[in-house]
Amino acid sequence: MNIFDALERSKTRYPDKDVILCRGVAMTYAQLYHQVCCLSSALQEENLQKGERVALFLPNRPEFLISYFATVRLGAIAVSLNVMLKRDEVEFILNDCQARILITCDRLLDQLPHSHETPALKSIVCVDEPQHTGVIGIHKLLARGRASHPTANSTQDEGAAILYTSGTTGKPKGALLSHGNLVSNVASTVFHTKMSSNDRLICFLPLFHCFGQNFIMNAAIACGATLVLHERFQLDEMLESIKTNRISMFFGVPAVYLRLLSLADIEERFRSLRYCFTAAAPMPLAVARQWRERLGRPIYEGYGLTETSPFASYNHDIDYREGSVGSPIENVEMKIVDPDGLDLPVGEQGEIAIKGPNVMLGYFRRPEETAQVMRDGWFLTGDIGKRDHDGHFYLVDRAKDMINVSGFKVWPREVEEVLLQHPSVSEVGVIGVADPVSGEAVKAFAVLKQGESIRERDLIDYARGRIAVYKAPRFVEFIDALPRNPAGKVLKRELRARANIPENAASIRVA
Repeated sequence: MNIFDALERSKTRYPDKDVILCRGVAMTYAQLYHQVCCLSSALQEENLQKGERVALFLPNRPEFLISYFATVRLGAIAVSLNVMLKRDEVEFILNDCQARILITCDRLLDQLPHSHETPALKSIVCVDEPQHTGVIGIHKLLARGRASHPTANSTQDEGAAILYTSGTTGKPKGALLSHGNLVSNVASTVFHTKMSSNDRLICFLPLFHCFGQNFIMNAAIACGATLVLHERFQLDEMLESIKTNRISMFFGVPAVYLRLLSLADIEERFRSLRYCFTAAAPMPLAVARQWRERLGRPIYEGYGLTETSPFASYNHDIDYREGSVGSPIENVEMKIVDPDGLDLPVGEQGEIAIKGPNVMLGYFRRPEETAQVMRDGWFLTGDIGKRDHDGHFYLVDRAKDMINVSGFKVWPREVEEVLLQHPSVSEVGVIGVADPVSGEAVKAFAVLKQGESIRERDLIDYARGRIAVYKAPRFVEFIDALPRNPAGKVLKRELRARANIPENAASIRVA
């Protein structure tokens, strides 16, 4: 079993069909397959071994697919890096996963650490014409590779991909997904969405994220569909692409749908689409209702986390329930449990637990943190929810302080640690505040050292230079002291009250 097998099957069935459309350039299944095989052959000549890690630090472009499938074809593990990460963040992940090869593009080379800071990294490959010494051009590898190299015979329990998610310590941790995880989740995606070779999927969601990588990219490849790639969401570009590329399936986070509803002619522009889907962040009821009223069909919704590959529940094949994330997908179980792990009855709130072939192997090289979230095969999500008598699940709240910015998870402690490095800052507390576009935004409460003075903008820019922009605070409020309990712990609930956020406000974590 190998997730690469899906590409091989689609190449056999649809060799001359377009698999990728990107910036006016088309690539067929046969062409993609040939380049994947050539690159995997060249990577083997670089002595890449089964189980070793290849880091993909790439935006949405055809080379992401080429690199991803070339890696898994050899039985190596593809590690996805968020392209918004800065140098120190990249260094941490490369060292944490012990990546042996890194594949990136020219504009991201400046964010790479020095070679002595990542001792396991032996080769850097650039998908553009490299302008730096010591960097290999991917086109040279493709030219010397051979397409006849055989595919690694991986078992369903062997690792295929690592996607990083925030950890309880504030540092990201890598969710290790197996070939079995991916194959089963892709099959469920195709089954529930009714995706087929006739579909054209628009993909502006990042391929480094589990939503874009598995639910869109891998599913499209598995059924022989066409993937229309864009590096980011730009409204005019998306609208033109939907029209000229005859898009049939649209995928977006709730903030995207909110933006689209501001258009007076959205009904006409989206008339050709047969299917719209959302995940990665909670869908506001008002947005879902307005969309259904104006377009006459629902935005289908999924729930899951990186640790569940990500698809776990779906709303819904035949019974769409407003406000629900639906019921478990095929072969997956979900339940609501109390803090002791005991099942809770219908209607009672508790933690959502998930069990099935979609649940990760564990956090890479972190057995203790894996043990914290796994109980008798059940993955404890940290999300609070409930279920009704018909088995539909509803998200209620977030158990922890994670901030969800347009589907990207931000851990407050990581932001706090960066801000505390500023020479003028004495203490800092970070929370999420409501935002009409991104769902949540990061707000920092900062205490300055005696005699120091700094502007809000300066502290925001300081953070943006050291962590991904979406993690940096959008708002900073200077206060005299942080509220703390007798043990010295910062009382986040009092910071939320200061920001006029009610303690029972719905705030959920979805990967």
